[in-house]
Amino acid sequence: MPNDLVLHDAHAGVVRLTLNDPGRANVLSEAMMAALSDALTAAAADPEARAIVLAAAGRIFCAGHDLAEVRAAEGEDAARALFERCSRLMLAIGACRVPVIAEVQGAAVAAGCQLVASCDLAYAAEGARFAVSGIDLGLFCSTPGVALGRAIGRKAAAEMLLTGRFVDAARAAGLGLINAAVPPEALRGTVDDAAAAIASKPPGAIAIGKAAFRRQIEAPIQEAYAIASRAMAENLGLEAARAGIDGFLKR
Repeated sequence: MPNDLVLHDAHAGVVRLTLNDPGRANVLSEAMMAALSDALTAAAADPEARAIVLAAAGRIFCAGHDLAEVRAAEGEDAARALFERCSRLMLAIGACRVPVIAEVQGAAVAAGCQLVASCDLAYAAEGARFAVSGIDLGLFCSTPGVALGRAIGRKAAAEMLLTGRFVDAARAAGLGLINAAVPPEALRGTVDDAAAAIASKPPGAIAIGKAAFRRQIEAPIQEAYAIASRAMAENLGLEAARAGIDGFLKR
């Protein structure tokens, strides 16, 4: 779906969506959130799609919400509606049937950091930085904290949320916010390799597995095992799984 705010490119099963408002640090304005939501929906509906890469134009990955829009949200109902729209976007990444990979350069701040934390995988250039620094403006990043806390754990997320301090890409990798920090010139290739590896796997198994992993990771352990067992049984019913096992047994 063509949109100036989110560019679309697809090749060999990998859909690349690029945030394209570099002059404003790719802020998550209401227009950007709507465009990205539409682009994700379209990519997920593409039967050829096997993985989605979320990239950004310019020096900065995403500076978070459009603060002018945030300030203009008069009254609690209007403010809640704005943040709920953003929350729906983040949830859509998790609900997408194919894995979503963030490709980060520059900085990912506040809701931009939330966007990275919401993706299934994330890779960043070594010079990238991450922060949930709303507290510096008197606005605690509560909604970014949802995804961040689940990605890196309670204590590390609380430190970022309470201090507003930036963490560099190396520490972000150590915390589990990103999978790896790589030289800037290697970032695109690293992401492409990960996307291609995913795209080469049976799509039915990936879709079932991603959905089950997302559900079970937040469930109590007994419920998690029940979710995982159902997913594996469903996956075993797929022709690709039966053929793969049969092939192994014939070796």
